[in-house]
Amino acid sequence: MKKFLLFALCLCLLLGAGVTASAEEKATINVYNWGEYIANGTDGSMDINAEFTRRTGIEVNYTTFDSNESLYSKLAGGGADYDVIVPSEYMVSKLLSEGRLAPLDFENIPNFQYIDPQFKNPTYDPEGLYSVPYTWGIVGIFYNTDYVEEVTSWEALWDDRYAGKILMFDNPRDAFAIAQFRLGMDLNTQDPKDWEEAAELLKQQKPLVQAYVMDQIFDKMESGEAWMGPYYSGDAAILVDNSDNIAFAVPEEGTNYFVDALCIPATSQHKREAEAYINFLCDPEIAGANMDYVGYSTPETAAKEYLSPEMAESPLHYPSEETVEKAQAFVNLPQDISSQVDKLWAEVKMGGPGESAVLIAIILGFLMVYIAIIVYKRRKRKREME
Repeated sequence: MKKFLLFALCLCLLLGAGVTASAEEKATINVYNWGEYIANGTDGSMDINAEFTRRTGIEVNYTTFDSNESLYSKLAGGGADYDVIVPSEYMVSKLLSEGRLAPLDFENIPNFQYIDPQFKNPTYDPEGLYSVPYTWGIVGIFYNTDYVEEVTSWEALWDDRYAGKILMFDNPRDAFAIAQFRLGMDLNTQDPKDWEEAAELLKQQKPLVQAYVMDQIFDKMESGEAWMGPYYSGDAAILVDNSDNIAFAVPEEGTNYFVDALCIPATSQHKREAEAYINFLCDPEIAGANMDYVGYSTPETAAKEYLSPEMAESPLHYPSEETVEKAQAFVNLPQDISSQVDKLWAEVKMGGPGESAVLIAIILGFLMVYIAIIVYKRRKRKREME
């Protein structure tokens, strides 16, 4: 009997150890993506992350950012622990140049075969070793047809008839690109004077701008709080389909062509699981279901079979060759130019060096008054004690 009990106890311990080991083997990956950028089960869509977990047993901790600069700050700060990130093309090249990305093992991503040839070995990742395209699209202007005349040019964002109702991108590359198109510039110019000229144009626009936003454009446009704002074509369906009075236009001067890519940070602790996640997203059926909800263009022709016909044939999602030919893509800028852009953007947001100086003077003035009050009270208390 004692031997049986001892055997049973050992068996329980072994089974318990097996359960613990199995639980420890089940990894959780941290995915950092743009807001509103994956199907989540609402509106009859597929819950992409839940389906991935159901098929693989790998849990997904999913968080979002609203600009490439926010993503970069998290990674550069050293406190981030992400396994999959989704930077835009110029940020991919920046992260790659700084050694912040891990090379991908494509044996773990067999569905990469479905990516169309024109999206492979891009300029931002010439050897095609560090990224897999997730979506692509162009930038245009959303506008409320109840209040705004038909938009054909970026100049509409400087029209003082719409002062206080204009939204603007809350990130430097997208905002500067709009000014550069108005000025007929290369979006990747390395001439400091070009960036200064574009900054001046943005400063002229600032008094007309209600707010610098990213995803907040949805609420502001749908509520009528704002009448006009630039954003990405993939979101056109969300705003245009949900509102009878919101239209989307691609300005005649040209526009930005972008690709958002799936990458793995060099610090990832679950690289193989992260590659399994990327492979899952590249499955044509999954990619089709995902993009049908997200509204952005897929880099997989095979995935278009799983899109709704309206989306697959829509010029908003798959613009004409003429539109694409006039578009420019971002590339990573040299450090000195990048630093200049950040400085100029801060001046635009603050209203320029003059207004910044006034603000600093006001703060210093309040500080001096505060110090004077403290000194007065201490001297008064000292006299009373005497």
